[in-house]
Amino acid sequence: MDDPVFPDPGTPFARALRAAVARRGLPLQRLSSRLAARGLPLSPATLSHWQRGRSQPERRDSLAALTALESILGLAEGELSGLLGPQRPRGRSVTGPESPAVLRTLYGTGSAQEAALGGAAFREFNTGLRALTVRDTLVLDESRCVRRVLVQQVVRASRPGVDRLTVVHEVDDPRSLPVDVRVHCGRLGEVRCDPVLSCAVVEVLFGRPLRASETAIVEYELAIDGCRTPTLFHERSVRPGLRELLLHVRFHPAALPVRCHRYHRPGADGPRGRLHRVELDASHTAHLLPGRCTVGFHGLAWQWPR
Repeated sequence: MDDPVFPDPGTPFARALRAAVARRGLPLQRLSSRLAARGLPLSPATLSHWQRGRSQPERRDSLAALTALESILGLAEGELSGLLGPQRPRGRSVTGPESPAVLRTLYGTGSAQEAALGGAAFREFNTGLRALTVRDTLVLDESRCVRRVLVQQVVRASRPGVDRLTVVHEVDDPRSLPVDVRVHCGRLGEVRCDPVLSCAVVEVLFGRPLRASETAIVEYELAIDGCRTPTLFHERSVRPGLRELLLHVRFHPAALPVRCHRYHRPGADGPRGRLHRVELDASHTAHLLPGRCTVGFHGLAWQWPR
C-alpha cells in the first residue's frame, strides 16, 4: 500500500502510532503478519513510514488496515484514524483545499448563498467536506410548481471534526416558506427561512464528528406547499471533487413541457452553454447525468406550452 509522502515526523498520528507500537512491544514484522492473517496485507516498510510520519493511510485498503491495527494494538476504534491530517494531492484529478476565492468564483458576488449565510459563514460554507455523489429529484404538480425535492448526498470529510452539512435551497415563490424538511439519513439541525431571499438554509447533522477521510450519507426531503409560481429549471452547483451528479425531474402527466434541455455554466454570473435536448421518458421524467462533473452549475431547463 503506497500512500503519499509526508515530510513531518512529528504529526499527531505518527506520534500516537509510535507510542502505541512501543506499548504493545510488537515488532513491525509481527504486526504485518497479524494484518495479513486478517486479509489486510501491509508491509513493515509502510508501517515504518506511518510511524515516522513519512506517509499516512488514505486509500481505502490502508484505512481498513488502520482500523484492524487499532484493534491489534488494543486501541479504541478511531483512536488513531481520528488523528489523521488532511489528504495530500495525488494525481491530476485531486484538487486542493477550497479557498474563499473558489466560492466567490462559483457563486459570484451578492449570491443568495452568501446573503443567507452571512459573510463569515459563507467563507466557511461546508469547508472540510467534499461531496462525492449528489442526486436530486424534483417533483412537479399539475400547476407546474415544485411540490417535493428529494436529495441524497455522499460526502467525505477532508479533516477531522466536521459534524454537519449545510444546504441553501432557493424556492420559486416566497409564499411557500417555511418548507417542511424531513431527514431520512442524518438528523435535522437548524432550519432558517428567508422570504426576502426566497430561500431556506438547512443543517443536516451527522450525529458525531467525522474522522478525516470518513464518509457520510445524507438524505432529506423538502415538502413545499403554497407555491403559485411555475418553475422553469433546476440546477445544482458543483464544487471540486464531485464524482457523480444526477438531476431528475418528475413532471405531472397533466402538465408536460414542450421541450427540455440540459446545460452547464461555469459560474452563477455566466450564461448557459452546452445546450442539449433532453427527451422525456415513459414516466414523464427528464434526467441529467453528466459524464464529467465540471465545476460550475449543471442544470435542466424547460419551456411550458402557452
